[in-house]
Amino acid sequence: MEPFLWIFLIFGISATVPQCITGQNQELLLVTIATDENDGFRRYYRSTKKYDLETKVFGLGTQWRGGDMTGAGGGHKINILKQELEQYKKRDDLIIMFTDSYDVVITANAEEILEKFNKFSARVVFSAEGFCWPDQSLVSQYPEVKVHEKRYLCSGGFIGYAKDLYEIVSYKDVLDSDDDQLYYTKVFLDALLREKWNIKLDKRSELFISLHGALDEVMLKFKGSHSFLYNMKTGTIPVVIHGNGPIKPEFNRLANYLVDGWTTSSGCISCNEDTVSLEGLQEEDYPSVLLGIFIETSTPFLREALQYIAELDYPKQKVDLLLHNNIENHEKDVEPFLKQYASKYKSVNAFKPSDNIPESAARNWAMEECIKKDCQYFLAIDGAAHLSNPKTIQYLIQQNRSVLAPLVARREKAWSNFWGALSSSGFYARSEDYMDIVFRERIGLWNVPYISGVYLIQSHVLPSITEGYINDNLDADMALCKTLREKGIFMYVTNREYFGHLVFVDDAETKRLHPELWEIFNNPYDWHRRYIHPNYSTSLEESTVIEQPCPDVFWFPAMSETFADEMVEEMENYGGWSGGKNDDSRLSTGYENVPTDDIHMTQINMQNEWLEFLRKYVSPLQQKVFPGYYHDPPKAILNFVVKYDPSRQKSLRPHHDSSTFTINIALNHPSEYQGGGCRFIRYNCSVTDTRKGWMLMHPGRLTHYHEGLQITGGKRYIFVSFVDP
Repeated sequence: MEPFLWIFLIFGISATVPQCITGQNQELLLVTIATDENDGFRRYYRSTKKYDLETKVFGLGTQWRGGDMTGAGGGHKINILKQELEQYKKRDDLIIMFTDSYDVVITANAEEILEKFNKFSARVVFSAEGFCWPDQSLVSQYPEVKVHEKRYLCSGGFIGYAKDLYEIVSYKDVLDSDDDQLYYTKVFLDALLREKWNIKLDKRSELFISLHGALDEVMLKFKGSHSFLYNMKTGTIPVVIHGNGPIKPEFNRLANYLVDGWTTSSGCISCNEDTVSLEGLQEEDYPSVLLGIFIETSTPFLREALQYIAELDYPKQKVDLLLHNNIENHEKDVEPFLKQYASKYKSVNAFKPSDNIPESAARNWAMEECIKKDCQYFLAIDGAAHLSNPKTIQYLIQQNRSVLAPLVARREKAWSNFWGALSSSGFYARSEDYMDIVFRERIGLWNVPYISGVYLIQSHVLPSITEGYINDNLDADMALCKTLREKGIFMYVTNREYFGHLVFVDDAETKRLHPELWEIFNNPYDWHRRYIHPNYSTSLEESTVIEQPCPDVFWFPAMSETFADEMVEEMENYGGWSGGKNDDSRLSTGYENVPTDDIHMTQINMQNEWLEFLRKYVSPLQQKVFPGYYHDPPKAILNFVVKYDPSRQKSLRPHHDSSTFTINIALNHPSEYQGGGCRFIRYNCSVTDTRKGWMLMHPGRLTHYHEGLQITGGKRYIFVSFVDP
């Protein structure tokens, strides 16, 4: 106890509590401690500049000696404050507010902060929280509080007269490794010291709020172009927002909106801050990029993904390429890509499955190569990411964030390359704004706890995370994101532009020659883009007149030439041609009256996929040319590929099809065979000059008795479906 207090007590005189000075003579100075100018610090500093707050930063560039702050520690902060506040030790007209910086934002100006402080009628006010840290045994020594009030001191924020704050931090010696919160707690719990410095806790979060344990009490609110945090239980609007403890990811999410970063009326104001421009640069002056392409799982439509990468509008001579393929079946996609484009890049390193390099090692290797080559950016792209926006690299660089991912999601699905929140176990949790971000209802730049698929990392980050992909308990991307979170390096995702999409890879076929043929359900957009004729939709336009090479025989551009080629290759690879025999065990009757040399879709497990094609693509065309008939969904028991070969089956005798209508898709060009075609006997009309990928549609029964004309050379392939038998 101070000697003068003993004198007061001996003579029965009560100690006089120092008076608070209020009014226009007050000055406010913000102080913080930051040894590293990291992403959290930059966010804090932006908030002080936003509200024109005079701010001093202590400790920048010094070595931190206060522990890793995952447990007790932080005494170094007190010693820095003791040294720096000495210059203000006699100031009784200066109000100093100290806050942490890496996990704090300020949301008000000096006038509002001083107004809130003065309402306490205190010389010093500490933030309060719902946990007694770091010494639980001190719980009983704290004064009781009312419902919804916070009982325990939090050292992450306090405000008071400069003279008093200096006296508090100088009261006792403290080691750098001691705990700062325990130091202040013992000061507060000493009734005489608490009275001496007239210390109070912000129990109702009038000025400070510590979010650990209080997330369910707060909500974001917007008023015009202003955003703020509202405490629903106390009815207060705190202005120093502290994301203390283990809730950093949720605090980061809230901070996306605070400091008017994003508001309902103005959108993303912070998106245009701290950006860089590439405008006017010559190609040789563009930043250097190490591009890592990672193919770690069987990935449908990889060919298209690689083509999108090749078409990125960025000087390839400024790009070093590292490609890691772990899937043998994808060498057929990788080799043509490298053959066509490798010479255009500054350098190329390509690793095959036979090199036996694990994914995490390959990714770490890519980062190390970036460091060795003194590149300015590391861009990682997985095979599942289709970057259809050619300006993607420019957009990411210009946004100027340490780690930034362009939003890509499965088409019309909520699955994307970021998480909005984390569960208590560190895995996926859905944030309340996740859906709005994925579907671009909210446009902006979002600090998130997890990214994957495609992201750009600034080179200054790399030395601290070179082993970041390696964790025995986590996959590579989760390990990296955990490392980034632990290092305090922010991960952002941007949806300011449409960048592309993700393909679904989980149920990908692995044993097929062309597994994408089976992807109509899982990846319908990509299936359409590869396999549907580019002019398909013109047939559905009201003004389009459909060609009729014969009466009631309609001709449509249906499938791409790629579909035709891959289907023929798939069938030949399968090889189970029936031989055109009447006895057919594939049929329920065991007998085919008019047999063809064919392979059924049931044999290659494509029946359901083909029925979906009939429903989605054939049925709309049928309704246009045969109005009044509609069957949903269309049925087709027999869907098959026929091969006409002079050495096996040359022709097909006249017959009626067992269908309401039949479709017949040419799978190769007439130039590849001689003869062949289809003759409709009743009309004496033949279609011989077929078009690859085009579909003939005609009635099956009664009117369209027809035959397969003889082939005299080559091989002719057609795809046939008997619809609604």
